[in-house]
Amino acid sequence: MTDALRFEWVRLRTLRSTYWLIGSALLLNAVIAVLIAWLEPDDPGRDLMVAAVTGGGANLPVPMAVVFLAVLGVLASGHEYRYGTIQPTLTSVPRRLRLFSAKLLVVGATGLVVTFLSIVVNVGVTRFFWSSLPLADPTVAGYLLLGGLWSVLGVALGQLLRGVPGALVVLLVTPMIVEQLIFRLSYAPALDWLLPAVKFLPFTAGLQLVSAAGEASGGLASEVGLFSRWPSGVVFAVFVAVTVVGAGVLFRRRDA
Repeated sequence: MTDALRFEWVRLRTLRSTYWLIGSALLLNAVIAVLIAWLEPDDPGRDLMVAAVTGGGANLPVPMAVVFLAVLGVLASGHEYRYGTIQPTLTSVPRRLRLFSAKLLVVGATGLVVTFLSIVVNVGVTRFFWSSLPLADPTVAGYLLLGGLWSVLGVALGQLLRGVPGALVVLLVTPMIVEQLIFRLSYAPALDWLLPAVKFLPFTAGLQLVSAAGEASGGLASEVGLFSRWPSGVVFAVFVAVTVVGAGVLFRRRDA
């Protein structure tokens, strides 16, 4: 396992895309934090300060930093098939589940570290506007968890779909279009049967982790009966786990 972890770590840190994605995540989060603090420099309230620390929090359909981390995960597995390097990779590390586990661990740990760094950067840039920040708020812990889960999900989807484009479509279209559409349609009287399912939409549930009030953006959580922060986090974590297991099983059974 040590050799597989070393192999994945060397591969990840020698790709230019790794640094571009991490840099973009940190920079974009810092810009969002500065904009929030600049628009409300005096008496911003806890919710706004938490949103600044977490790069917008639940005010966005998806926090942009975690999207970059998911793309990092997609490239970690999808590029193997795009450039045909999966066969030499398996020659170096022939145990498939060990290789896949190493990808998950390396990218997941990187996602956690980058998410933590983004919090540090956001706190630093907002100190010019605010003297104190609610860093002990559970939303900050939820943001760390969300960053790690999205990173792992990216690896799993890249492996499951054996490529980059399909995985990116799932990561972007599902939370920003499909789930948002289902969420809004559930208000139509003819489609009110959708309401019980809304709480189990994985990306919508994951967004609860970064909601200052433990609710989805727009303040609609109580109306549609979404779970609170940590139960919603469990829903998203189960979705990620199922995707990881499916990707691992297919990786073991399919031809390279």
